[in-house]
Amino acid sequence: MCGIVGVLGQHEAAPILVEALKRLEYRGYDSAGIATVNDGALGRRRAVGKLVNLSDLLVHDPLPGKSGIGHTRWATHGAPSVNNAHPHKAGPVAVVHNGIVENYRDLRAELAEHGVDFQTETDTETVALMTEHHLNSGLSPVEAAFKTIDQLEGAFALAFLFDGEDDLIVAARKGSPLAIGHGDGEMYVGSDAIALAPLTNQITYLEEGDRAVLTRTSLEIRNEAGELANREKRKIKLDHARADKGEHKHFMAKEIAEQPIVVAEAIRSYLPTGDDRVVLPDTDLDFSKLDRLTMVACGTAFYACLTAKYWFEQLAKMPVEVDIASEFRYREPPITDRTLALFVSQSGETADTLAALRYCEGKADKIVSVVNVPESSIARESDIALPIHAGVEIGVASTKAFTCQLSVLLMLALKAAADRGTLSDEEIADHAAALRGLPTVLNAALDQNRAIRKAAQRLSEARDVLFLGRGLMFPLAMEGALKLKEISYIHAEGYASGELKHGPIALIDKHMPVVVMAPRDTVFDKTVSNMQEVMARKGKVILVSDDDGIDEVGDGVWSTIRMPHVHTSLAPILYSVPAQLLAYHTAVAKGTDVDQPRNLAKSVTVE
Repeated sequence: MCGIVGVLGQHEAAPILVEALKRLEYRGYDSAGIATVNDGALGRRRAVGKLVNLSDLLVHDPLPGKSGIGHTRWATHGAPSVNNAHPHKAGPVAVVHNGIVENYRDLRAELAEHGVDFQTETDTETVALMTEHHLNSGLSPVEAAFKTIDQLEGAFALAFLFDGEDDLIVAARKGSPLAIGHGDGEMYVGSDAIALAPLTNQITYLEEGDRAVLTRTSLEIRNEAGELANREKRKIKLDHARADKGEHKHFMAKEIAEQPIVVAEAIRSYLPTGDDRVVLPDTDLDFSKLDRLTMVACGTAFYACLTAKYWFEQLAKMPVEVDIASEFRYREPPITDRTLALFVSQSGETADTLAALRYCEGKADKIVSVVNVPESSIARESDIALPIHAGVEIGVASTKAFTCQLSVLLMLALKAAADRGTLSDEEIADHAAALRGLPTVLNAALDQNRAIRKAAQRLSEARDVLFLGRGLMFPLAMEGALKLKEISYIHAEGYASGELKHGPIALIDKHMPVVVMAPRDTVFDKTVSNMQEVMARKGKVILVSDDDGIDEVGDGVWSTIRMPHVHTSLAPILYSVPAQLLAYHTAVAKGTDVDQPRNLAKSVTVE
């Protein structure tokens, strides 16, 4: 959600800011803008819609200056409009903001008592106006920004730019991520390292409550108590090629196609060559000393956790609870000191998941995170951070991150089984061998792209779709439905197949497509019975199964998608591919914005 960039440079800031904002497009946005200081004068340009609109505006109305801040906005307070777009300016100060100022109404009331007028519907305008108010009282720019920050309640990442100050940016974070980039006589600010990647690989991450004063040659960071804080400067490695579409039409298509490669990398990282034991990096985690596991996540990562619940309970005989992060801490669940708390997040910055993690601090035996960004807030605040090695994921609808999450979680379940002695050495070796062969079967699944595209063409005409699955396929049914509605805007729901007769069957008629995920496993016959109930009511079944399953029951279905045979435990990872491709091709057929679907953001950094 929202993206912030800032630059104190040696070259014109506007093109640098716009290019950096383009690298943050994956977060989702509905308007964009920049502000610069040129010869001491503060100016800004803003536009609604895609960044190309801002670029066009800057061609016709350039904004010179070598110091600047930029922003992509995802509307919270106030509809998308030029007036509500960032940066917000109040007299001599411009502000960009990611987050929500929860007490902005109180601050507005305070400003109104001083005769201050408001021009927008946003909470961020209050930050700019309050800073201007403090400047008018005689405070310096840094003092005015700090005093304003002290008054804010909620979650925020902020960057301030001041009239007459072409060598100063003030930045702060509380709840929303913010990174400082170090250059040669230049300094940068970004919501994440991706925005700054072509500019520098030297990054300092602000910690919770930090505020920073940047010039071209210096960085001063103070913590929430106002004390000087020495934050580590890190050298970040980013694969720039993975942030490019290559020969693919969409990032989502590229990221689906990358899955055999990145899953192989994830497996190699935890299953060393020649060894069947799962090895975790730099940790002495021992599941035999734990009584239970609590897993917390949002969205697609939540479905990864639901899948992993089956693995941990079946393979390691370990009791597992899975919670949606936004509900977890408000439920106030009891956490014992023999509980492992595990948090899954692609970005590592998901606000609800981070808040849930902090709830578990001091309660759980250990806090473990499964993340795609090792430098993220969730990773840094965990006792153990397990990277999934998916690489940069740009498409809002998660694909390769999901399959990498599943792969790492399965390997973690195998370690738990080894620690707890619930699987024999031969059984663990069998799972390890299957995992090492997973990239090959993923490639075979991708080879079914043409058949999946054909099924998706028919699916694109539907208004509603059901996804059904049993056992390990049940969470995947929900994930498949989520993918479809995320990018095609078709209403879809995922159900456990056995729940069909408990309500959803009332929806079945000749217009209702039903996607059935059914590898030939121990619950296959049960799933087929539910599928027959759909067909008896003229529902249109898309059967996703292996050769044995399709040969046995494929007659009379609307469409079939053949998957290779795979070890039972790996089926959710393999069958993710057709679920993703169905959603992708359906969205393409409908002409929707595949990579940046409406109303959605890649990284949800506010509650």
